[in-house]
Amino acid sequence: MEAFVVTWRELLIVVIAVLAIYVVELLLLLRWFGPSGSRRWRSAKAGTESDATAELTRQVGELRKQVARLQSEVERLQQTPAPQVSPYNLAIQMARQGASASDVASGCGISRGEAELIVALYRKLRI
Repeated sequence: MEAFVVTWRELLIVVIAVLAIYVVELLLLLRWFGPSGSRRWRSAKAGTESDATAELTRQVGELRKQVARLQSEVERLQQTPAPQVSPYNLAIQMARQGASASDVASGCGISRGEAELIVALYRKLRI
């Protein structure tokens, strides 16, 4: 029986042939799928982009509704009358203006003890 011998030259020819087949296959694939990706990838990417666009459009619509609701709430709050001044704030103002404890008590509807305390704390210092 004869021995099977592979020389460097034959091995080099086989490697070149395999590389040539690989390059031809790669060129065919690039031509078919294009440089930016596969055709399936392109259509899937376009579908994903349209889904993302639809989602963003939906979110913008929801945000517009929320902004409109908040604007109506702000307008409603602006139309409500200002809160009444509490009797204690009025008593402080009277005390700063120099009113006596009895005047503060009768003018604000608070007890005489509360009026005396407020007058003592907030009375203008007269030197």
